[in-house]
Amino acid sequence: MLSDRDSTADLAPIPSLLMIAAVHHHLIRTENRMKVGLIVEAGDVREVHHVATLIGYGASAINPYLAMETCENLVRSGMITGISPEQAVKNVIKALGKGVLKIMSKMGISTVSSYAAAQAFEAVGLSHEFIDTYFTGTSTRLGGVGIDVVATENAERHLSAYHAAGASSAHERLQTGGEYQWRREGPPHLFNPETVFRLQHATRTRRYDIFREYTKMVDDQAENLMTLRGLFTLRTGTRPVVPIDEVESVESIVKRFSTGAMSYGSISKEAHETLAIAMNRLGGKSNTGEGGEDVDRLLDPERRSAVKQVASGRFGVTSMYLTHATDIQLKMAQGAKPGEGGQLAASKVYPWVARTRHSTPGVGLISPPPHHDIYSIEDLKQLIFDVKRANPTARVHVKLVSQSGIGAVAAGVTKALADVVLVSGHDGGTGASPLNSLKHAGTPWEIGLAETQQTLMLNGMRDRVVVQVDGQMKTGRDVIVAALLGGEEFGFATAPLVVSGCILMRVCHLDTCPVGVATQNPELRARFSGKAEYVVNFFEFLAQEVREYLSELGFHSLEEAIGHNELLGVDRAVEHWKASGLDLEPVLVGPEFDDDEPRRNRVPQDHELEKHFDNQLIAATADVVEHGGTIALSLPIRNTERAVGTMLGHEVTVRKGEHGLPAGSIDITLTGSAGQSLGAFMPAGITLRLVGDSNDYVGKGLSGGTIVVRPPADATFAAEDNVIAGNVIGYGATQGSMFIRGIVGERFLVRNSGASAVVEGVGDHALEYMTGGLAVILGPTGRNLGAGMSGGTAYVRGLERENVNDDSLATGELLLQPLGSADVEILRDLLEQHHRETGSTVAEGLLADVEAAAAEFVKVLPRDYAAVLETRKTAADEGLDPDGDEVWTRIMEVTGG
Repeated sequence: MLSDRDSTADLAPIPSLLMIAAVHHHLIRTENRMKVGLIVEAGDVREVHHVATLIGYGASAINPYLAMETCENLVRSGMITGISPEQAVKNVIKALGKGVLKIMSKMGISTVSSYAAAQAFEAVGLSHEFIDTYFTGTSTRLGGVGIDVVATENAERHLSAYHAAGASSAHERLQTGGEYQWRREGPPHLFNPETVFRLQHATRTRRYDIFREYTKMVDDQAENLMTLRGLFTLRTGTRPVVPIDEVESVESIVKRFSTGAMSYGSISKEAHETLAIAMNRLGGKSNTGEGGEDVDRLLDPERRSAVKQVASGRFGVTSMYLTHATDIQLKMAQGAKPGEGGQLAASKVYPWVARTRHSTPGVGLISPPPHHDIYSIEDLKQLIFDVKRANPTARVHVKLVSQSGIGAVAAGVTKALADVVLVSGHDGGTGASPLNSLKHAGTPWEIGLAETQQTLMLNGMRDRVVVQVDGQMKTGRDVIVAALLGGEEFGFATAPLVVSGCILMRVCHLDTCPVGVATQNPELRARFSGKAEYVVNFFEFLAQEVREYLSELGFHSLEEAIGHNELLGVDRAVEHWKASGLDLEPVLVGPEFDDDEPRRNRVPQDHELEKHFDNQLIAATADVVEHGGTIALSLPIRNTERAVGTMLGHEVTVRKGEHGLPAGSIDITLTGSAGQSLGAFMPAGITLRLVGDSNDYVGKGLSGGTIVVRPPADATFAAEDNVIAGNVIGYGATQGSMFIRGIVGERFLVRNSGASAVVEGVGDHALEYMTGGLAVILGPTGRNLGAGMSGGTAYVRGLERENVNDDSLATGELLLQPLGSADVEILRDLLEQHHRETGSTVAEGLLADVEAAAAEFVKVLPRDYAAVLETRKTAADEGLDPDGDEVWTRIMEVTGG
């Protein structure tokens, strides 16, 4: 038991993390660790990250006694009401436990025994000697402070609790804090009332002189060095100064700027469209974030977001969405929340947000962890292949989080034919992040960008890919530092929102934003004061400041400056007492390269689009797509042919828009074994029939088309007992139908939001994170059915309760019901279609007496989804608008708000 309860005025408590790590590693070195369990009892444990690190460095159990006693005191003193002290403590324990589970899930760790002592952390600013002694094996690329500085700061903190002359019983006011929000007496923030005021004033009055005051306050961090780049100096005078009128124009530089991925839903319609309008005027790019875009915006060149994000949630990712993209961004991670999908509280999923994101009003949205089609580099390569066929003209980005090892991943995705690699820094989380996601995740973009640049150059691949960077960039100096480290394009999220009126209240996730930026509440949105002109001013000012730095550094263009890290110095780092131990050589120097080694993108990736199977389909169906009519084709297929139907679907969407072609316009029969992603993102009007079998991802992102998979007519085996298609079938489907005669693999219909599918058996994790649509499973199911399911309905034959997700049953989030009369008719219709399309003997047997067969089925649907549907139906029967304010209030009541 390692405890700090006995600390006094004379005895300062050792920081609990240092205490556990020191004992843990000492016991390992003396070969005694396996003989004992370690329990930590500490007063400095109050956040999820504290618990996670203690477990990660060897704690078997933790008693955060001061946090629990504080909660009891808050209740007993009347500051918190309506709850007992005991329940308050239970709630704290539950919150800390759920937080640790969330961290484990985004790290890909499923049991706490695997997380314990795993040291799945990276240190920033701790010396190698200190790490080797107390945190042995932890990565710390830059070095930094040691035990002496830690002891000094610990002593100062302890002194603040006691009078210098000795202990006193006098009570003193606690420090205000201010880690997450700026506080007058708290720690410094780069965005504070002074900088926010100057930035907003400058961009609203088009005063460049005031903008320069703002950037000077941010860049001149003085004693409070708050960023890694704040330690760098620019080595002017190394090259001859270039006259400012010979430097690249503002109009050219702004084309390298983009706004960050903030989804519609996390921020308001007004804020989202303001950013899009501004970037389209400038020739830069705005980003949808991970959540769809209204069709009227997709078709409006002024309001359309150029970058369409494809995240693990696939919210609103349709053929139409992808077709109207300039860039498609695959979200492996984001800076504020690496590995943790985006999330949107139920209270922000208003009806109009749900419609755009293909989900249910009043039901919270969360992306699943990326363990589906971006789990490995091979899966990611396939997804790049798929979305490039869904829009051959768009660049494909892969968004990575800055951390040790990012260089190897960047090299991998470059080999996988990504056109752009985005290095996302640890700062950020605008719009919907819970506070626990804003810190302790990822590293500064300076570290990740330098490693990415160096690794790509070492592997001879730097000229094949564009490197983009984002993460709380605020000034022209930030852009210059990023360019010198190898960045070619630059993303901004928080700063443009501040320009648009954000005052960093840090209540984004609560839907209470007082300035109408990060809310969907119509009353609060009415307060939004931002204009596209202000955002345009910001980016033009930024570009002008970049020009001035380029002139001073001796460059004619930003292109020339890319990769010249020799112009960065570390004088400020050496001079600062707390930074003197830092070794910035890995960032600023790295390996030596020949002068002619490419430092930036020069050649496009070769996606071999001309070799794709669909080219023959596009040629054969051109007349029907252009002028109407019908056509039937029959072709052989082999498993090297991937994403068949996807490029054809893109051509249909380009010409016919959101609704595609009339049903049955193009009917294609393929014979043989299909490769991955058969029919991915396929729109209405196309029917793909496969006689044979298929690999993974059949119907990924299906957008209205029909897919039929069945064995050959002369097959001698029982189809219902054999696997006919792979894993992750129908992932992220939004519309359309699938009829599969046979068994499929794991993760069937993950994040389905609108398609109907009939199948004769599934593996583990079926219907995971489903938000809409209909599934009929006629045969055996694997374990963990319905995990994270928040919408949609499933009719499952012979379902056993032990195969349903335990948590969903225990909490009552999933309902298991017998089929009603309306359900029986829906089942009958789908069985008839399944039999007609596939010749299924299982469907034929059930159709002989559907009423009796229905007793073998269980209806699975989420509780909140059922409540919302019933609420909307009742409102419609009363003549109310199902999307109106009164119905929204009812929805909030039935789902608990």
